[in-house]
Amino acid sequence: MPPQDPYRNFNFLVEIDGISQVRFAECSGIGGSIDVVTYREGGDPTATRKLPGLTHYSNIVLRWGVTDSHELEDWFHDATAGKIQLRKGSITLLDQDGTPRVRWNFVGAWPARWEGPHLIGDGTQVAIETLELAHEGITRAQ
Repeated sequence: MPPQDPYRNFNFLVEIDGISQVRFAECSGIGGSIDVVTYREGGDPTATRKLPGLTHYSNIVLRWGVTDSHELEDWFHDATAGKIQLRKGSITLLDQDGTPRVRWNFVGAWPARWEGPHLIGDGTQVAIETLELAHEGITRAQ
């Protein structure tokens, strides 16, 4: 089997339960880590073991161009009012033909941070909003 070229990072979809936001300009934070706990074993001060501790998942950061849609901002403002709505979702990497190739599913997500656009009087760039999602886990499905 010939070697396969890696997929490009620009062609992706993000789906979140109950949110109809169509496209995102950027998605980052797909990852996690496990704390390392050092444990001294027995009476020998030089004999240590490394054990797995707590698992932490990076927050998923979404960036998109401002449109008339405000569902994501509303989700954040509901959370600030104490109405935390946990949602699941997926991030799908597409090949050049638009075929889904790799999917990461996340669960228990809620908006931890929202940032409105940076507005510049003489600028020409697209106004970008940012939403950071805390979540309880992400796994590769494909």
